[in-house]
Amino acid sequence: MPQESLEGVDVTMCGIFGYIGKRNVVKACTEGLSLLEYRGYDSAGIAGVVEGKIALRKRAGKVADLCEVLDLVHLDFAIAHTRWATHGVVNECNAHPHLDSSESFALIHNGIIENYATLKQEMQERGVSFLSETDTEVLVQLIAAEYCGDLAAAVDRVAKRLKGVFSFLVIHKDHQEIVGFANGCPLSVGVNEDEVILSSDPNTFLGQSFRVLFLDPQETVRVRRGSVEIFDPGMKQKEKRTLVMESILKPPSKGSFPHFMLKEIYEQPEACKRALEGRLGSNGVFFQNLLLSEESLRDSDVVWTVGSGTSFLAGMVGGLFLEEWASLPSLCEIASEAQYRTTFFSSKTMMVAISQSGETADTLAALRKAKCDGYKTLALCNTEHSAMAREADGVLFLKAGPEVSVCSTKAFTSQLILLALFSLHMSALRKRLGEEEILLLGKSLEQLPQMMQTVLDRVDQIAALAKKYARYDDFFFMGRRYMYPTALEAALKLKEISYVNANGYPAGELKHGPIALLDRNFPVIAFCANEKTREKMISNLMEVKARGAPLLAIAPERMKEVEKIADDILWIPDSSDPLAPFPSIVAGQLFAYEIAKARGCPIDQPRNLAKSVTVE
Repeated sequence: MPQESLEGVDVTMCGIFGYIGKRNVVKACTEGLSLLEYRGYDSAGIAGVVEGKIALRKRAGKVADLCEVLDLVHLDFAIAHTRWATHGVVNECNAHPHLDSSESFALIHNGIIENYATLKQEMQERGVSFLSETDTEVLVQLIAAEYCGDLAAAVDRVAKRLKGVFSFLVIHKDHQEIVGFANGCPLSVGVNEDEVILSSDPNTFLGQSFRVLFLDPQETVRVRRGSVEIFDPGMKQKEKRTLVMESILKPPSKGSFPHFMLKEIYEQPEACKRALEGRLGSNGVFFQNLLLSEESLRDSDVVWTVGSGTSFLAGMVGGLFLEEWASLPSLCEIASEAQYRTTFFSSKTMMVAISQSGETADTLAALRKAKCDGYKTLALCNTEHSAMAREADGVLFLKAGPEVSVCSTKAFTSQLILLALFSLHMSALRKRLGEEEILLLGKSLEQLPQMMQTVLDRVDQIAALAKKYARYDDFFFMGRRYMYPTALEAALKLKEISYVNANGYPAGELKHGPIALLDRNFPVIAFCANEKTREKMISNLMEVKARGAPLLAIAPERMKEVEKIADDILWIPDSSDPLAPFPSIVAGQLFAYEIAKARGCPIDQPRNLAKSVTVE
């Protein structure tokens, strides 16, 4: 098979893992689950074959909770799962793997089967009983009903009846094989002489070199020891390109930091340097292997940016870059809404889809819609060989390195760097800014790592402020222009990991309703580092103080008039308006982290969240 290098790819919501090989199967699976746990930690389980029977252990809670009851010594092969709950509450019954009624099959699943209720009713009418509330159990019962001696063929027949975005692995007590199917959710296979691994994250292929392949939608895989077969619908066997995982990866480590989130906050200066490296020089901005031609980029008349969560907020900032530097109209939209838009853009429209993982379901759906509508598409992601990277017309990689904490930090600032570079590139192509002005802006971007480090060096002051404000359960975040999406992102960080009510608004909207909330128990966090709106922001601060709300200002050092108004001030380095989001958000990230720490919250694995959302 043709081969090429693989630097690393990202993952999905639930973690699915399958193992056939020479290592201890139980140990290999628990190690795999530990690496997948930040994608889902509501429950965990493992099922394998031993002496012609299915052995099953599962537990609500984290992988460590599963290990407490994991008394299996030997399995011939196994599948294992760590869950982010979609269908069914978090309990042991709904945990994966699920068995069929005869306990001959075991199945693990990621994603959603949209028509599961109809299928379940059909099975119930046949007399099949269900133990769980999940759509997953419907899958395993359907496969059992279709089974006629060939497990892969049964999967193929069932797959034709399923609607949704999902992937799954299934085993049978009489077959020394694992069969998998993917339809839009990531599923990869790593193979070498000693073992075969199936996983929603190939970064679990640790310890040796692997040849890796990725399943495309509607593909079935059958894995036996030393053997991998891929089938199209109808069981038509096909050849598949493999990628060589060159390096021996190491499990993610917090190092000397107490949490991955804090480690990744501190990694931002270096991550931004990597994002700039090789893209900024004496001749301006240069992107290698962008794929979209300069002529195609130059002819773009509207940029339609989509993303979810933090990526959407990065897109809001990027839209301001494009309009200010490239005079290019930009519409930024939440991806889950964008895919339903009836668009009337011209054929010169370009969609920029932003996703850390490159697998976010809503963003991927919006990108696919844009391609169907005939628009150019550009993906910004952190993950080579992800679905978005494969499907977009062009792609720019963040080069931020693995981000383990569910709460995104360094991906956001890396996205901003890339969006700033792209905007300068578009400006040069459209001849909006002069060459000298672009070079000066490029030099300003090179100062950002040091600017962010200056804020990181003030962590003791930020921690002291966080302890003061940690007692509050409601927060109001506000800012103008570049500081508005920055305030939204800072509010998102706080609510994600501290479980407090944190609302972000444009400061100009204060008088249009939200000011009614303010009192002495409702603090305001004001992002002030926007020179163009300086006077109006000062007026907003005074309005807040007149209502008695505690006021913390995150302000540039030049803005001394804030001292007469705010109760507390966190000073950040002076910068131009477009670059102010960088030091401002680092302050917001540290503030959120320290409040969560003071409140005793599980910072890296906040409740109800998963790292990458691959279901709509």
